[in-house]
Amino acid sequence: MTQVIGIASGKGGVGKTTVSVNLAVAISKLGKKVMLFDADLGLANAQLALGCRTEFNFGHVISGEKTLKEIVFNGPEGVQLIPGASGIRELASLSSSETAGIISGFSELEEDLDFLIVDLGAGISDMVLTFLQACQHRFVVLKNEPSSIADAYGIIKVMLRDYKLENIRLIPNGVSSPTEGKKLSDNIASVVEKFLDSQVTSLQPIREDSSVLKAIRASIPVVCHNPESPASQDFTALAKAVIAIEKSSEVTGNLQFFLEKMVNQNASKAMSM
Repeated sequence: MTQVIGIASGKGGVGKTTVSVNLAVAISKLGKKVMLFDADLGLANAQLALGCRTEFNFGHVISGEKTLKEIVFNGPEGVQLIPGASGIRELASLSSSETAGIISGFSELEEDLDFLIVDLGAGISDMVLTFLQACQHRFVVLKNEPSSIADAYGIIKVMLRDYKLENIRLIPNGVSSPTEGKKLSDNIASVVEKFLDSQVTSLQPIREDSSVLKAIRASIPVVCHNPESPASQDFTALAKAVIAIEKSSEVTGNLQFFLEKMVNQNASKAMSM
């Protein structure tokens, strides 16, 4: 059973890709088989955060030039990376042959994975929401800043009201302390419960840490660059919490289910246009 996790944010600049990359590596270090899919097809940069330089990317799969297996790159600690490609057109405009090829490619990989982590673009574009609908779990990364809080609430509202999605969890990033992170999550959860009559839960907050910036500049995940740093400890705790979700979850599905669901949504959109 592959658990598919979509990691999103209401706005850019909150460290979403940093969280995605370090969570993937931290889970892998705990003995799970993890694949990271850079699905921010506007500004794909997960490969840079992992310290990888790849010749081919997801765009070559969509065009039919490469299979998915041919572009998968082995990153740090055994994390497998599907490199994203900047500037790809909306998924809803893909042809049936293109989408069939993508499904086939993912189906070949599914049996070996415990987790597929999907690093999404920021905001509430159709592409982001298409991926979020297909994922089993949705994590929203945010900072304790007014614009980040407002935009995080915005994407949660769209997921709950317009798309009826569940399994939404918050990851406060760059907070001064776990207490600040919990307070931030609790405040958003109370607003969601009051105005949307729904629940969101929180995960391990990630503390502000100068080691993160140093790791980014070195193109190395902080959990590898400085494993004992406060942020690395938090990412390890986050990874353990995510694995615990997997153990207690009754979610069904696999990678082929994920892609088929995504493609069916695109087909419905195309028919309605």
